[in-house]
Amino acid sequence: MSLQQKTRGRRDVIGVGVALLNKLAKWRAIDRFGLRKPAERAVFEATKTGFRTAGAVSRRFSAVSKLAAPSRLPAARGTGRFDLTPTEDQQMMVDVVRDFAADVLRPAAGAADTACATEAKVLESSAELGLSLIEVPEELGGIVSERSAMTGVLVAEALAYGDMGQAVACLAPSAVSTAISLWGDETQQATYLPAFTGPTVPAAALALVEPRPVFDPFELRTRYTGGLLNGVKSLVPRGAEAELFVIGAQTDAGPGLFVVEADHPGVVIEAEPSMGLRAASLSRVILTDVPAVPLGSLDDYAECVRLSRLGWCALALGTARAVLDYVTPYVNSREAFGEPISHRQSVAFMVANIGIELEGMKLVTYRAGSRATQGLPFAREVALARRLCTEKGMQIGTDGVQLLGGHGFVKEHPVERWYRDLRAIGVMEGAVLV
Repeated sequence: MSLQQKTRGRRDVIGVGVALLNKLAKWRAIDRFGLRKPAERAVFEATKTGFRTAGAVSRRFSAVSKLAAPSRLPAARGTGRFDLTPTEDQQMMVDVVRDFAADVLRPAAGAADTACATEAKVLESSAELGLSLIEVPEELGGIVSERSAMTGVLVAEALAYGDMGQAVACLAPSAVSTAISLWGDETQQATYLPAFTGPTVPAAALALVEPRPVFDPFELRTRYTGGLLNGVKSLVPRGAEAELFVIGAQTDAGPGLFVVEADHPGVVIEAEPSMGLRAASLSRVILTDVPAVPLGSLDDYAECVRLSRLGWCALALGTARAVLDYVTPYVNSREAFGEPISHRQSVAFMVANIGIELEGMKLVTYRAGSRATQGLPFAREVALARRLCTEKGMQIGTDGVQLLGGHGFVKEHPVERWYRDLRAIGVMEGAVLV
């Protein structure tokens, strides 16, 4: 029985963790999906000429039913006290995703980074977990009956503990399903959401970044005029295989979101190899007179930027935790001058600082996620989290490399990859959404 079938027909809140545990039982029976085999997909690095989106014409989006009005998730009810402890369902879900990250993402991380692509079997198994259903209303085939931005934060953090690049690739479709759930009208929800709640989840991406040195998401050069989009989007995850995009573009009234189907001939994809997040298959999307449909209001665009930044803070938490958990046993076992290097104050203090800064990052990120879940203003909290996770996340990556000395410079140890990935936190906009 599929996850969608299990969730239909219920009026009460269905335990998300229980649903995911059922999915976990399925993919565990498969022998790690052959993840030890070398990645067969061609490396993006040498490819700089444009090519059409692969697989974009394999699906036609059409409304299977007519909705009288868009379905919106209500805000979660507050407890009246300051408590960031995950609920029982959230904790069960995190345990499942963390297991997936440790058993599947972490072993495949090196090969995915080299190939600049996440294995198709990894993406399939992540889709089976129901990641694209977390923000979809239960009545539309999702698994929740109230707003769950905090659940998205916890899931992103758990996935990034395994590997941030693959986490972004796995979460890219859920960014689009979440955007349509939060801001789509009844026609958009009826047309697109069934694909994300069905057995095969389409590749999709939320594209906000543009290729220029100092990017401001509220000053976009991609323009929407007369129903058509023109411009260029950068650092788009899984762009070459995406079937659907949510694009940020400028209008006469300000920036907004627009839904674009990738099979239009005016959509051209170019590979965009990057320093970090290589497993996310980052691409450049070139739009020339592409028909698009507005999604939500101008105020919704601002909320999209904030929720995306919150997602990147969560990814920073998971990767920074991975650094701390890796360097701690390393410095305790690595000996110099007849004793572990952790006996040196400079080393011990550096590890302690990683732990201290990580707790600060976690506190502000969880607070922002909790307020978003309850429907409270969270712009200030996201701004604080973004600033702290950008600065301290990069510092943690740098310190991780430093603590390993020469070993931190080579690919034998994963800290150099985590260092590269953590530098993306201050650069990326969009791509993920909680």
